[in-house]
Amino acid sequence: MEETQGQYYSSSLPESSLSHDGGGRSYFNGQINRGTGISGLKKRGHGSRSWIKISQDGNSQTVTLDKATIMRHCSLPSRDLRLLDPMFIYPSTILGREKAIVVNLEQIRCVITADEVILMNSLDGSVGQYRLELCNRLQNEKADDLPFEFRALELALELTCTSLDAQVKELEMEIYPVLDELASSISTLNLERVRRFKGHLLALTQRVQKVRDEIEHLMDDDGDMAEMCLTEKRRRSDTYTSNDYFQTRASGRVISKSAPASPERSISGVQMLQRAFSSIGNSSKHGSSMDSSDNGERIEPLEMLLEAYFIVIDNTLNTLLSLKEYIDDTEDFINIKLGNIQNQLIQFELLLTAATLVAAIFAAVAGVFGMNFETTVFDYPSGFNWVLVLTGIACAALYFALLFYFKYKKVLAA
Repeated sequence: MEETQGQYYSSSLPESSLSHDGGGRSYFNGQINRGTGISGLKKRGHGSRSWIKISQDGNSQTVTLDKATIMRHCSLPSRDLRLLDPMFIYPSTILGREKAIVVNLEQIRCVITADEVILMNSLDGSVGQYRLELCNRLQNEKADDLPFEFRALELALELTCTSLDAQVKELEMEIYPVLDELASSISTLNLERVRRFKGHLLALTQRVQKVRDEIEHLMDDDGDMAEMCLTEKRRRSDTYTSNDYFQTRASGRVISKSAPASPERSISGVQMLQRAFSSIGNSSKHGSSMDSSDNGERIEPLEMLLEAYFIVIDNTLNTLLSLKEYIDDTEDFINIKLGNIQNQLIQFELLLTAATLVAAIFAAVAGVFGMNFETTVFDYPSGFNWVLVLTGIACAALYFALLFYFKYKKVLAA
């Protein structure tokens, strides 16, 4: 695997778009290329970035390109390249264009053409893994029937689905013990850990859902899948170009050989134009019917590829949904458990309230008889004691009567 700076890429992109010094530092705003003496492109708000270019034969190189150069080379609008800008966070997107496929899947952001992949360089491990794996497959697996753009897209989907599935499994291994511990022992620390894990789960679910929706959208639209068949479109374009060239030369020879010898056998220019338009109309009708019949055959490999990874990402999404349901069930269990504890506290508070009422009655009677007023009860030495005993018995009877009433009304547990 070779890594050069602008050597191989000069065959397909303008040399002025590659400007490096010995340390790999790019120049802006019309800086002169010191190695070749070619003036660099004037950057008009499009800063140069580091890209990795991977060719069909598995060779890769790191180049510095600006947005305008990639737009001209791949015939892409500016809004498509904006999806690849690392300064912004965009959801996962796969766009099929006339000459390229724009891929934004998690950390893998690239532009795939019929003969090369322009991958945004990054320190993320997924970018390096994509680069190494694609180069190895292109160099070692020569017998693959898939076109180059499908193989590059397949690897991007594979790494994305694998990365998301690994994150889901890691989250699953971390959250299940915490949920089980929370179900057995409710504490602030466990609740905070579950809340943090739930936020991570929701964010991961949104990312997986977006990848799944993007694949499903492509599978439902045959036109989008047909736009992604770059090799087939280029082959047909070359075939049509060569056919038009030969037809032009053949018609020129026929006209030159059939020069009229007399005015009666001459063909006017108007008649020639009518015949030409008629042939073009017939060929266009025939071509449209052939396109409609061959459309299914062209997109069948891509449809099978997308369907395979749709099953994988759908399984990952189902795992996340199951995990979310488990969290919801744990929360319901905790709410039921807390509600039961709250009911027990309410019952205990009710018992305390009844006891307080009885004690207040006993204290009121004792307070009344403790005052200095004349009554026959004080004529006996033990009269006041009997008053306290009878009041205590009456208060106890009242307390048990209240308990029986609460149980009869099912306010307290039996």
